[in-house]
Amino acid sequence: MQLVKVREKSYQDYLEYLDREVVNELDLLIERLKGKRVVMVNTTSFGGGVAEIMNSMVPLMRDMGLQVDWWTMKGEDEFFHVTKTFHNRMQGQEGRLTQKEKSIYLRYNKLNAELMQDWDYDFVVVHDPQPAALISYRKPRAGEKWIWRCHIDTSTPNPEYWDFIYDYVSQYDASIFTMEEFVKEGAQFKNLTIITPSVDPKSPKNQPLETEEAKSIITRFGVDIHRPLITQVSRFDPWKDPLGVIDAYRIVKKEFPSALLALVGSMASDDPEGWDYLYKTIRRAGEDYDIMIVTNFNGVSDLEVNAFQTASDIIIQKSLREGFGLTVSEGMWKGKPVIGGNVGGIKVQIDDGVNGFLVDTVEECAEKILTLLRNPMLAESMGEAGKEKVRHEFLLITNVLRYLRLFHSLTTEQEGVIAPAAK
Repeated sequence: MQLVKVREKSYQDYLEYLDREVVNELDLLIERLKGKRVVMVNTTSFGGGVAEIMNSMVPLMRDMGLQVDWWTMKGEDEFFHVTKTFHNRMQGQEGRLTQKEKSIYLRYNKLNAELMQDWDYDFVVVHDPQPAALISYRKPRAGEKWIWRCHIDTSTPNPEYWDFIYDYVSQYDASIFTMEEFVKEGAQFKNLTIITPSVDPKSPKNQPLETEEAKSIITRFGVDIHRPLITQVSRFDPWKDPLGVIDAYRIVKKEFPSALLALVGSMASDDPEGWDYLYKTIRRAGEDYDIMIVTNFNGVSDLEVNAFQTASDIIIQKSLREGFGLTVSEGMWKGKPVIGGNVGGIKVQIDDGVNGFLVDTVEECAEKILTLLRNPMLAESMGEAGKEKVRHEFLLITNVLRYLRLFHSLTTEQEGVIAPAAK
């Protein structure tokens, strides 16, 4: 296990987004949870939505007066290859669970659990399938509450992989899912809670950026700022369907030859499959120099992602399966119309025809891009509606509030007080 260092944040900076009654509830929960210790556990400190949320949520909770640590698992390539397979199969990919995969998965969970023996926390929040078996190798101490947070779509998982993981996650004191639909039919969880992920309006990726400054930044990547720009920000992953985005763009280009496409992504340490899919994406793009593929390995950081989203005319997230898709809310927060796959957590964010479009096929995606390019006033009104929805439902402080409600509920349950379920 490795302790992650995070930058400081100020709770006061987020009060401008909150109604008075929300501030009052937060203050009350903070007072009641005073002295409680919380630890977040996942596999990587950068790349992907979980790490991004932790980098914002952990320091914010600390500044609110809570004692919160963030640890990541130790693992070698063999472990991350296996857990990437688990990730895909838990979202429904076909395949058989092998004894070798079980052995590797459990060996690293046991190794990391041995490094946790001296921990002293009241709440242990374990994120996603990778560390789920930790609970079997480090039995919770008296009063210690374990919470499993599932960020992926497990509504129709591969049965073998689900049964294997379910043996561990069903032991937790509480479980968090992004949507009720993601809870596999028939599964029994204690203290089941629904919490959507969130964007941090004060992070470099989401803080206000002037359009001209954004355009100046993306010109470094060869973008002609005088042409329409379509952008997808995501990992290079088959579930994100960057190949389908390229195919949709090529249909659009027949009518709008001036349109540009940017595929912007980060390569995460726990996603070895990402490199293979990046190369597939580059091959699909071929020699079309109006398709720009950029990653954190050629100069993309949070600021550059912000710039691409801010300077774009349309944001795409054409996922085939999606736990939530933070990039949807990120694009909406920039006031941009977003076209997303009609799947998973994207459906929670996009109200079809109001703040964006939901699509099922390459052809439909191309059609909606053309609709927005032809109707800039529609694109502007959708962008405004999307920003308001994020402001009310998907900002970081709302995420923290829902966690604190759950912690308080578990505390009062332990003390023999009947508390309402966290929402």
